[in-house]
Amino acid sequence: MFTGIIEEIGRVSDIQSTPEHFKMKINAGKVLSGTAVGDSIAVNGICLTVTAIHHDAFTVDVMPETLKATTLKTIRPGTPVNLERAMAANGRFGGHFVTGHVDGIGKIIRKTPVSNAVNVLIEADRELLKYMVLKGSIAVDGTSLTIFGVHERSFMISLIPHTLEETVLGLKGVGDFVNLECDLMAKYLEKYSTQNNSPTLSPAFLEKHGYL
Repeated sequence: MFTGIIEEIGRVSDIQSTPEHFKMKINAGKVLSGTAVGDSIAVNGICLTVTAIHHDAFTVDVMPETLKATTLKTIRPGTPVNLERAMAANGRFGGHFVTGHVDGIGKIIRKTPVSNAVNVLIEADRELLKYMVLKGSIAVDGTSLTIFGVHERSFMISLIPHTLEETVLGLKGVGDFVNLECDLMAKYLEKYSTQNNSPTLSPAFLEKHGYL
């Protein structure tokens, strides 16, 4: 489990790719502290298992399905990536529940400076947009962010200077792709509400059970 609070920007230093496997070596600093082989690190929001640790880097193996479902297929040596270690049981929860299981890929279609922030409009599939609500949570390349607008084919986030400087989102421009993970609670709620014999969620139902 992750929180979406990026710890540092790493950089892919080596890629070994064959039809059978895809292996990345990522230069890092902070996330190496306390990390052992077998631990999980989110790389641009993708939960990956550490298979080797070096003095200034770590190595991960990537499954073919993960390559197909995420932006890792566009990664090249030198590419900067967001990094976050799995949350420790005694850690502070600063973002929202992020599993590291990417739901889909979005495309940046507009970046607009507004005062000290930058508004970013991201195109996404309707199957993902149904889980998004105004002021709800979304993980973009593993970064926990608040949704400021939801449209028919896109949604809006706003990046403060800290996020622009400390994550790869500040380096990405129009036309670039990002990994998206929707709010876990929204997905559970949809499944519960659409299961056979489940009660219909309505104001009356919510009031009866003490939610209103």
